Amino acid sequence: MKLNLKKNLTYPKIVAIGFSILIAAGTILLMLPVSSRNTGSAGFTDALFTATSASCVTGLVTVDTYQNWTLFGQIVILCMIQIGGLGFLTILTGFSVIFNRKIGLKERSLLQESVNTMYIGGIVRLTKKIILGTFFIELTGAFLLSLRFIPKMGIGIGIYNSIFTSVSAFCNAGFDLMGRYSEYSSLTMFRDDYLVNITVILLILIGGIGFFVWDDLTANKFRFSKFKLHTKLVLISTFVLVFGGAAIFFALEYHNELEGLSLLQKINASFFMSVTPRTAGFNTVDLARMTPGSKFLTMIYMFIGGNSGSTAGGAKTTTIIVLLLSAWSSLRNRPNINIMKRRLEQDVLKRATSVVVINLTLILTCGLAICICQKNLDLTDVLLEVFSAINTVGLSTGITRELNVFSQLVIVFMMFCGRVGSLSFALLFTEQKSSSAFLNPVEKINIG
Repeated sequence: MKLNLKKNLTYPKIVAIGFSILIAAGTILLMLPVSSRNTGSAGFTDALFTATSASCVTGLVTVDTYQNWTLFGQIVILCMIQIGGLGFLTILTGFSVIFNRKIGLKERSLLQESVNTMYIGGIVRLTKKIILGTFFIELTGAFLLSLRFIPKMGIGIGIYNSIFTSVSAFCNAGFDLMGRYSEYSSLTMFRDDYLVNITVILLILIGGIGFFVWDDLTANKFRFSKFKLHTKLVLISTFVLVFGGAAIFFALEYHNELEGLSLLQKINASFFMSVTPRTAGFNTVDLARMTPGSKFLTMIYMFIGGNSGSTAGGAKTTTIIVLLLSAWSSLRNRPNINIMKRRLEQDVLKRATSVVVINLTLILTCGLAICICQKNLDLTDVLLEVFSAINTVGLSTGITRELNVFSQLVIVFMMFCGRVGSLSFALLFTEQKSSSAFLNPVEKINIG
């Protein structure tokens, strides 16, 4: 029985069970009276929603993180963000290394899928690099943020807020403690602060670029010609999305949310708006007051997300690139998908299609369910909310706290699916349990 159970626990099942345990433990801890600033303990729905959002590094909240949770509750949230961002398998491997526990082939295979690398060789070394690199980057980010936070908040509170914000930004979580000044304000009070903006942007990008890319960059000494195809596509797509998005946001919001800012401040805010929708969840402008075009672009960026094997969510940049290349090859009547003098394997198109179709199906189904349940909500706000949940972004126009219990549970389900799905949905829906030599007869259907 024990052997069969172990055999049946595939990677997607392990990830789903692991995140369920993390969310359950977080919910229980947040329901303790010591976690809540209010008299008594927090309600089950608020605790579950917050625990899911933190574990799935989303950032959507029904209550303000600072105003509602005590220091103990905030530390619980911070721990869930760190574990959820790195992945519990990576954390467990770190403890195994510390205690000199032997890591078997099965565990190495699971680790390979967890960090989404292509090779099982050197996976333990890569995991060590991920853990050490993560803490170094987060501490560096905390130091830079403390240069602004300490003068404003004092030494103790400033250091604590710097660490919390740095971890949240690197893990693309979007949680913040700025509720001490104004509820649900995120980083709007630092909109004109270049140091805070640039530090958070870099933390988001480094966390969302992917651990495989980290390894490739350091191994090949930042020589572009030596990089793997995956790394090249990630770097090019990141550059295009960041600078292209900033230019479009600049044009859309020039006479709206950017009104009254200097040219440099407008450019700074535009870059922040271009980076944060790709699963980070921080904001320096009021999303509810943005133009319809900016909200639409935000949803597109939410759907694309970050890169495979990173702290980010979304469909991932390489997924979208594969679909675009496939469409281009089809238009040119080419049998294979080619790019940069390389041919992509055929199975990659199936996985990319699975991820996009599943995510879109969840978005449409859950969005419709919320609209049926709460007819007073604006459709654009609902769509932005469900895009934010499934792609683990955390941006909202403010309707999260207006959702009833049913709608909140729908968002909880979407956040969970988004975090688990970003790692394993493709495998879950394309993995074949058994192969068969039998083929059904071929029949044509019309497409397009």
